Amino acid sequence: MNTHLFNDSRIHWQTLAGFDHLHYFILHIDSEAHIIDVLFKFAAGRQIVLHRHKAPNHIFVIQGEHRLYHPDGSLKEIRPTGRYTVSPASDEPHREGGGDIDVVLLFSIRGCGVLYEILDDDANVIGTLAMADFIALHNAQPALTDG
Repeated sequence: MNTHLFNDSRIHWQTLAGFDHLHYFILHIDSEAHIIDVLFKFAAGRQIVLHRHKAPNHIFVIQGEHRLYHPDGSLKEIRPTGRYTVSPASDEPHREGGGDIDVVLLFSIRGCGVLYEILDDDANVIGTLAMADFIALHNAQPALTDG
């Protein structure tokens, strides 16, 4: 087992109601360029809510395995530490999660309007996340700890 894990002790991880097994910390938002840089942490051995990416996402795996799942929960893909992926916007729903340890990811979300659609288990849209939502979340979160 890798004993040199990413040290996230200075990150004030945030949560969203209804988004089990997911923590986030928004690093920066460039609203003019429509870019949001955010750290996500998905719990080991768990899957987050079914969703769709409605904008391109540039993803770098900092720690652990980034696991992607089909809507039925079956494993679709494993992205190891160090993998960089450019994922285009897609209407294909999926779930994501961590492998044997929590996965930490850098997402650079590129777009405006609706960025994510949140789905129920029957793939019906039950919510969305847009640039304005991320701006509000960013404004509400504490800063990184110095030192």
